[in-house]
Amino acid sequence: MKILQVTNKVPFPAKDGGAIACMNMTSGFALLGHEVTVLAMNTVKHHIDSNEIPETVQDWAQFRLVDVPAHTSGFAALFNLLFSGKPYNAVRFISKSFSCELKKVLQENEFDVVQLEGLYVCPYIPLIRKYSKAKITYRAHNIEHEIWERTAALSKGIKKIYLKILAKRIKTFEKGFLNDYDLLVPITERDGEILNRLGNKKPVHVSPTGIDTNVLFPHSKNLEHPSLFHIGSLEWAPNQEGLIWFIEKCWPLIHQKFPDLNFYIAGRNAPDWLTRYFNAPNIVFKGEIPDAYQFMNSKSIMVVPLFSGSGMRIKIIEGMALGKPIVTTPIGNEGISTTSGENILIANDEIEFVNEIGRLVNDQGLYDRISRNAIEYIHEKFDNLALAGALARFYKEHTE
Repeated sequence: MKILQVTNKVPFPAKDGGAIACMNMTSGFALLGHEVTVLAMNTVKHHIDSNEIPETVQDWAQFRLVDVPAHTSGFAALFNLLFSGKPYNAVRFISKSFSCELKKVLQENEFDVVQLEGLYVCPYIPLIRKYSKAKITYRAHNIEHEIWERTAALSKGIKKIYLKILAKRIKTFEKGFLNDYDLLVPITERDGEILNRLGNKKPVHVSPTGIDTNVLFPHSKNLEHPSLFHIGSLEWAPNQEGLIWFIEKCWPLIHQKFPDLNFYIAGRNAPDWLTRYFNAPNIVFKGEIPDAYQFMNSKSIMVVPLFSGSGMRIKIIEGMALGKPIVTTPIGNEGISTTSGENILIANDEIEFVNEIGRLVNDQGLYDRISRNAIEYIHEKFDNLALAGALARFYKEHTE
């Protein structure tokens, strides 16, 4: 098949959940023999030169990058709030230059499938219909309005009011594209159920983000045990909220019980106001690191305190693949269908978080069992090539 992936940011380097979800599917399709083109917005925030994409990655697909600034500013957000009914998050990605390049790509190629990576490229569906006979797939990386509803619920004052308005606009925007596509591909079963309740009538195939076990393999060389760690984008509000909660509510109790235990934090683009929270005993801030998997393999217990967000937490999948016992919240576990006490530990509040971490520090048998079961579960459920193959078969059923 000839497949066009359309995305609102360049998925290389694959350092965040959206980029990983896109690139893993690109590689899976390519390794199965499909011809893939990736058309991506090259935004100011995630800007790269096409020459930075290595040949090994360019072997998977033809990459066509279009400069789309997608600037964010307080003034623009206020102007949008006062004079537009559309969500500010979405209008930043509506671009004439991107429309022109998309039209050109569609005129030059006859695709079987156009896969839209996320909500913010759905406004281009009418243009795709005009210039292509391909099946249009909406790959829902998450329930976008749910992220902002949850973030609003955790906020206060003017910020809370603004985020509630934004969440309402995004929900209207999200519902407006239901059934404009031909096929729906949510990343989690839960997201698929929510979209069906909102009104989706199109065929659905759940396709989680997979992992490449040839790249993600556990080893204990240089392992610091016991130790705690967190890794993720530190510009993402749900990670910021969760870390602040953990440092304020949990870390003092953990440090009191285990004074020699270190907590390592890694991630890119941490704002200065956030790093000030890291100035606490035995917290080691690493910033952006060159090799995430090497870092994860060198630490023992992963903490993912999430109270907002939506979709699937890819860092949890990666951590489990590396055999890391993980302590997270019910929201962190959404869409992964793990079992607390078997292959992960779920905590609802600070007392449970502290207790579960304490169990992993003190009970080597529990640590080893969770680690072993996590690896087995990910290999069984999240193999990238198997997931890409299943999605390709779903496409063939609906294109022939």
